[in-house]
Amino acid sequence: MIASFTSRDDNEAVEGCHFLAFDGWAVSPTERRFTESLERLARMTRSILRTLCILSCYATWAAGLTGGEPSNRLLGPGELAASRDGRTLYVANRDARELAWLDVAGGKVTARVPLPGEPTGLAVSPDGLTLYVACADAGSVVAVLSAASPRLTATIVVGHTATGLAVSPDGRRLYVPNRFGNDVSVVDPGAEREIARVAVGREPVGAAVTPDGQSVVVIHHLPDGPSGAFPVASAVTFVDAETLAAEAVRLPNGSHSLRDVCVSPDGRYAYATHLVANFELVAGNVAGGWMNQNALSVLDAQRKKLVDTVFLDEIDLGAGNPWGVACTGNGATICVAHAGSRELVALDAAGLMRMLDDGHGDAPVVGGIPYHSGVTASLGRRIPLEGLGTRGLAVIGSKVYVAGLFSDTLDVVDLNSPGGEHRGLVRLGPEPWLSTERRGEMLFHDAVICYQHWQSCASCHPDARADGLNWDLLNDGVGNPKNTKSLLLAHATPPAMAAGVRPTAEAGVRAGLEHILFAELFGEDAAAIDEYLRSLQPAPSPRLVDGRLSPAAERGRILFGSRRVGCDVCHPPPLYTDLKMHDVGTRGHYDLRADFDTPTLVEVWRTAPYLHDGRYATVKKLLQEGRHGDGYGRLSSLSARELDDLVEFVLSL
Repeated sequence: MIASFTSRDDNEAVEGCHFLAFDGWAVSPTERRFTESLERLARMTRSILRTLCILSCYATWAAGLTGGEPSNRLLGPGELAASRDGRTLYVANRDARELAWLDVAGGKVTARVPLPGEPTGLAVSPDGLTLYVACADAGSVVAVLSAASPRLTATIVVGHTATGLAVSPDGRRLYVPNRFGNDVSVVDPGAEREIARVAVGREPVGAAVTPDGQSVVVIHHLPDGPSGAFPVASAVTFVDAETLAAEAVRLPNGSHSLRDVCVSPDGRYAYATHLVANFELVAGNVAGGWMNQNALSVLDAQRKKLVDTVFLDEIDLGAGNPWGVACTGNGATICVAHAGSRELVALDAAGLMRMLDDGHGDAPVVGGIPYHSGVTASLGRRIPLEGLGTRGLAVIGSKVYVAGLFSDTLDVVDLNSPGGEHRGLVRLGPEPWLSTERRGEMLFHDAVICYQHWQSCASCHPDARADGLNWDLLNDGVGNPKNTKSLLLAHATPPAMAAGVRPTAEAGVRAGLEHILFAELFGEDAAAIDEYLRSLQPAPSPRLVDGRLSPAAERGRILFGSRRVGCDVCHPPPLYTDLKMHDVGTRGHYDLRADFDTPTLVEVWRTAPYLHDGRYATVKKLLQEGRHGDGYGRLSSLSARELDDLVEFVLSL
């Protein structure tokens, strides 16, 4: 980006500073000295302009955006929703922890209301009078706001890390996925209280309700189960609104990082955005979607089954990290915002379904599912966006509004314009100043820096954690896949990688940029990513009770540090790792070595599956297997209750 900016502006700036050559002209010595002086002046001018261009580029990355007065107040727009009359757009700002009212016609923010937590979901009541905002925390709440007179009117307590909530068509129920509670809160908004909790699969992050109100479609961010099994994939759960019975539908092998879901206006289909990892291949190439492809799954909302999964990439240009998804009011177009490649993909819904109905015979079948690629080229448009950090979107008539998390902007695209080209940019506040840490977060999620835009760092490390998959990386030989590690505390707990092949996380970041993204970045870029990763803080465990260890976990803590068990020998607090390589008897059939890096146990509740090869879906299963030897600690003497107490403590860290 900096190189292209410098090259472009340098060439344009010096265009007027070239002088005609005087070779062959009959000029006097005085005239020649004069022309030589002009040539020296031109060279000096070019040098000065080149320096100014470089300084301008430096200011660009330092301030985040060109021009305007930088502001230290970050807004971070992520979730959008439109009023029923289409005159107002509601914008949930992550960093400012506020809900903003945007006048659509004037393009100006007319009101801002502080929220009690980070907004991660937004919905409007069917009558348009009430707004609901999921505010994520260990003890999340749904903020209830009046749309007409912008103000907070109530909060409703729900579960751990509430996200992408949905409201029923009659307005009588809210459905709130609790990401780290692995459940969905059913809320009566009239009574302003939770009335039920439905257990679902791992990390529910979004929900949508069918127009008849009978089904709630819930998406799960990560796969569940061991990563060496088949298939390894995230799921979509259909919850019956009356009985609250839950039925999970697994997506194709390798599906992970689900981000958003919507239901077509006629209620026939649900659309979910996610990635599909080709993790069973050696990760020595990125072109053509060799590692990750960017997908949209189509589900039959009535029959509760997967129809098909289609790829939104083109053969030589990825559409990295699909995020928000929404349909136009008439259901004719499916709109997908891509966080990594900074673009909007608009698909012809009817054409897509015709292709899926008619094209099964020509589509390759993987894991029993026919895969369709190239749908965007034949059935849609890829529209570049100006905002940075594309996230949620909302549709008003023919216009699509897309949030730019890092630029504090909304892109506006008119689908009725020729080619659906970009039509405008709305600024929600002063142009933000991006700190090194913030810029690193932006780069971490940016697929544009990757060769052909296929993936970002976040593709394998969503939220800088893990994708739950085994990858065969070339840095420690071929044929010995390893489970993706969380990057939380990576810089404080060297070495990096399960086999310790990178001495530090800094070395790991640079190797990843070069060999996984095939990116060429300046040293400042990698250093910025380092700063972002250092800034990560662990989320509080869902096992904690009011922020403290439960009685069982307290008993487990005593066991953990006892001479009898001795877990703290290799996992001493506060990082819960001794930073050493150990052979604990876990060498697998394909491993080239027996000793592996001791991982931190901080936030281990979030990083399933376990061990370097992800062979265990749960910590309890891991410890049950290890209790018959001394590899994981001296566990053979523990009773069943003591083992449960130890597990409770470990999962509370």
